[in-house]
Amino acid sequence: MTIGLLALPFLAIGLVLVVEGLVLALAPSRIAELLDLIRRMPVETRRNLGLGAIALGTALIWLARGLGG
Repeated sequence: MTIGLLALPFLAIGLVLVVEGLVLALAPSRIAELLDLIRRMPVETRRNLGLGAIALGTALIWLARGLGG
């Protein structure tokens, strides 16, 4: 199965919305706690977590593309 270049952004956004929706649906009470935890973190820690998430996401995309051909 190949995905057209135009459809790829829609697929990516859809996958993000599904994951975010699952978090909100399965653990709504934990969201407030998580937001408070993030709010208390130093800015540099939040920045490093964001950069780590970008690196991990990029690695997963690279791996998926390698496995998919």
